[in-house]
Amino acid sequence: METTGQGHATSVPTSESVTAATGHIGATALVSSEFAPRTTYLNSASTGLLPARAVSAMHRGALSVAEGRPEDMFADVEAARASFARLLGVAPERVSAGASVAVYSGLVAASLPVGAEVLTAEDDFSSTVNPFHVRGDLKVRTVPLERIAESVRPGTELVAVSAVQSADGRVVDLPALRAAVRAHGARLYLDASQGTGWLDLAAHMADVDYLASVAFKWLTCPRGGAFFVVPEEAAGFGGVPPLFAGWVAGERPWDSCYGPVTELARSARRFDESPSLFAYAGARQSLAVIEELGVAAIRAHDLALADRFRAGLAELGQEPVPAPGSPIVSVPGLGARQPELSAAGIEVSDRAGNLRAAFHLYNTEADVDALLGALRQGGRG
Repeated sequence: METTGQGHATSVPTSESVTAATGHIGATALVSSEFAPRTTYLNSASTGLLPARAVSAMHRGALSVAEGRPEDMFADVEAARASFARLLGVAPERVSAGASVAVYSGLVAASLPVGAEVLTAEDDFSSTVNPFHVRGDLKVRTVPLERIAESVRPGTELVAVSAVQSADGRVVDLPALRAAVRAHGARLYLDASQGTGWLDLAAHMADVDYLASVAFKWLTCPRGGAFFVVPEEAAGFGGVPPLFAGWVAGERPWDSCYGPVTELARSARRFDESPSLFAYAGARQSLAVIEELGVAAIRAHDLALADRFRAGLAELGQEPVPAPGSPIVSVPGLGARQPELSAAGIEVSDRAGNLRAAFHLYNTEADVDALLGALRQGGRG
């Protein structure tokens, strides 16, 4: 397959060959039936596209309320929780449902003793790290992402880091980090917002104490849903305090509506926030699409497209931020072209001066080539 307009052969696999290799023969039909973007949408690291079934579910839910016959959308919360748990290979009893990674980071921060050392990565996403700084009585140490595993030391209480960096797509070395936290008896908190949906996190969960993820990016859910994974009840939920516990956090929620909650849920549901029900009505359907396609197939598809883009950038004399194994590609110095590209119907992001393109299950080789063609044309101008 040649990169459009260049005439130079590349070895980047096609999305069709990836689909065939992973055995998901029906993937193309499923994707085309669920997603119908009217732009060249390469911005999933900001917001994922909604599948048609999620839109329909949200519409039905809203209509049921408008007509005075509300559907039981709390059932959608439980279905979404179970689906997310399956994707990560954990028991649903370890999964809390809410709306915000920052809230979960705050709960993890609140679990730490005064003076505890927290190791973080430079320029990580604010929702991941800021709650540890806000406490004011923790020792927060920051190092480059590439050095985070080697920087775990005796006395490090917690490592808090994004599995995939939002700004440029770099992926943390999870095997090395897992080994380091085990060796030093530290705990590990992952913000997986830029990884859930394409990155195989289930293989690493044995050494992950806490994990938080919004669902509106690579999981293609509506905004308003997020998940939090904690240790099991037998491990005391990792010491996380249920500071925001309301009625939904009760073991019997409908009996916990008035006065103090007499019995908190004996599962991670004790950390639930009162859910945005319409968002979860859609999330249940979005997560079903991810499960039907399979994370392995999505990952292969996404990375093939990202590698195709990297190969095309090389031909244009552009060098992206090194982020092997990531579907996020950030190109230094080109962020200012985002408005021009958007006007041309190509949606990307400007992050820290970088042009950030993110390739996901609904993207095609034609989308990659459209972006490369637009960058080529702008370079000539």
